[in-house]
Amino acid sequence: MLRRLLKKLLRRIRKKFFNVPEPNVAASDPPPVNHSNKPETQFNPNPQCEAENHEPNHHHEPNHHHGIHHHEPILPYWQPHFDPSIPTHTYFEQETGAHGWGNNEAQMYTQNLANSFFTSDNKLVVRAISQPDAAENKYTSARLVSRQTLARDRGCVTASLTAPSAPGIWPAFWMLPAKPSTWPVDGEVDICELWNGNAINHSCVHWGHYNDQDKEKHRVIETTMNAPTALHQYSFVWDQAPGGVGGRMLWYIDECPVMRASIPDGIRPMRDFQIILNVAMGGNVCQDRLPAEGVYDLVVHDLKLMDEPQGGWAVFNRDWECTVEGHPMA
Repeated sequence: MLRRLLKKLLRRIRKKFFNVPEPNVAASDPPPVNHSNKPETQFNPNPQCEAENHEPNHHHEPNHHHGIHHHEPILPYWQPHFDPSIPTHTYFEQETGAHGWGNNEAQMYTQNLANSFFTSDNKLVVRAISQPDAAENKYTSARLVSRQTLARDRGCVTASLTAPSAPGIWPAFWMLPAKPSTWPVDGEVDICELWNGNAINHSCVHWGHYNDQDKEKHRVIETTMNAPTALHQYSFVWDQAPGGVGGRMLWYIDECPVMRASIPDGIRPMRDFQIILNVAMGGNVCQDRLPAEGVYDLVVHDLKLMDEPQGGWAVFNRDWECTVEGHPMA
């Protein structure tokens, strides 16, 4: 309450004595999401992990990361530098096309600078542009695939993201094995997926086929997020024996473990997987809803691969014991 009163007083002083106008939202910013699409929910970590001194992140202050613990930093073995003087394709393959991408999606993925670029403050932007009244290219976006593979039998991939949240919008930070590969037999890992403005993150692993025989071959945890468009850190840790058979996986949001799963038999070795960043529009997942006219940015503040998770493998082993197992898809 005191903070709101101080903000009001400051605005009055600025306007009366300095004639400073109220800030306007830049034309390139994503359109605001209706309040009905941002329910008053909160991040729900595993209660058993709370008992193990994992402080929950309720995200009342989006930039403060109450759930993140301060460990000695782990040096990355791969970390792209988002320098605007170099092209996006230095680090990422820019996949293109408008063939629905297996989900009847509406967007055309392009290599255009308008859809993916590095900013002057060293961020990566994956930008979806919705122009429903345009004669052509009504929906354009980018799908970036890292040229770097995981390249390790065990390690951690982490990204600090601000993601768009709106009807018809589907941002994702996920992984597939390097081509040639067969989907979903060779495996898929989803680290951050939000769609239709429903404020729910989907942590998933897929393999096998989508049929009755393989209905158990998918694991998912849905995590309800407060302020899904705020800055969050999404991480995935894998631990696989040499030879690429079996092992363990953990998914984290703001360093709180949200899901565990065994590495499925029969998928490609984890070292073969590549990182994918994209913003899809419409399609089956979004119940065929299309986004309103506007710009929708997935902003990558940091992305890196490390030989071990923050806190080391002892923390991973502890987290494994207290984290819920992903459940089969309904």
